[in-house]
Amino acid sequence: MRGEEGMDIPPEVKRIMNDIRIMRIRGAGRIARAAARALMLASEEYQGRLIEEYMSYMEFIAQKLKETRPTAVSLPNAVNYVISRIRRAAKECASLDAIKSITRDAAESFINYSLSAVDKIGEIGARRIKDGDVVLTHCNSSAALSVIITAFKQGKDIEVLATETRPKFQGYITARVLRKEGIPVTLIPDSSVRYFMRDVDRVIVGADTVTANGAVVNKIGTSLIALAAHEARVRVFVAAETYKFSPATVLGELVIIEERDLTEVVPNEYLQKGPKVLIRNPAFDVTPPDYIDAIITEKGIIPPQAAILILQEEYGWVLEDYFIRGLNVSEE
Repeated sequence: MRGEEGMDIPPEVKRIMNDIRIMRIRGAGRIARAAARALMLASEEYQGRLIEEYMSYMEFIAQKLKETRPTAVSLPNAVNYVISRIRRAAKECASLDAIKSITRDAAESFINYSLSAVDKIGEIGARRIKDGDVVLTHCNSSAALSVIITAFKQGKDIEVLATETRPKFQGYITARVLRKEGIPVTLIPDSSVRYFMRDVDRVIVGADTVTANGAVVNKIGTSLIALAAHEARVRVFVAAETYKFSPATVLGELVIIEERDLTEVVPNEYLQKGPKVLIRNPAFDVTPPDYIDAIITEKGIIPPQAAILILQEEYGWVLEDYFIRGLNVSEE
């Protein structure tokens, strides 16, 4: 594959990009780790000699990765984690081999941090699950599953209600994972959540993006679940690694809600032969912070209103970069 600038994209990197785009690789954490790995592979495949050309090449790969999925902030955060370290290295290193080594180390560091963060979230979040609880979860979140599975392994007698999560049915994956762990799980239609909420003690979901005001962008249907839980006075917990917090939202940038292929909702035959009915397929929705009791991160449990503190602590350098770029643009 060759980009518009005439740069070759290695076949394995191209495959990862496509797998993210078509949701063969799904889940914000898995997408982030895949993006970091793609940057590492691209760096290893680079055959040039000049640092300037290498930087242009890696920036090009980074941009192509960011374009694969517009909503999950874990992807650009993972890419920026690696790219920011490459940029610093390019200013300080005289050797391309040294910069490529730093690229590999940065990608591996992010991947390892991501995996350890999920484990830590499981340990921290499991404390909020009590013996005998019925837990409802939505979609297929590694972080949310880590909380549930860790609680079960601690000997807590729990049951899980897993939504199908239409139209891609990620809930089927969740149900299989839980059954494999020996956890009692019942698969339910998304539309039945309010009916079952009277039996639920805790709602635990993941996140694709956490905004500066504590709102959570997650799989479509999450906000309806949170609304039903709020009505029934059931606590809602969001399990999210800190790299899912969006620094751009501090400056007022809106999260783009991805709308996916219509054939995920109806068969292609219907689109071709059926009545001309407008069909929309948003992949995510936004849950207001008022409907979220707490966000479980690898740093600890915070109220959603404290999201801004996480962003200031973890992404101060990114915010400074945004600010400087904004000044440069206004001056032009």
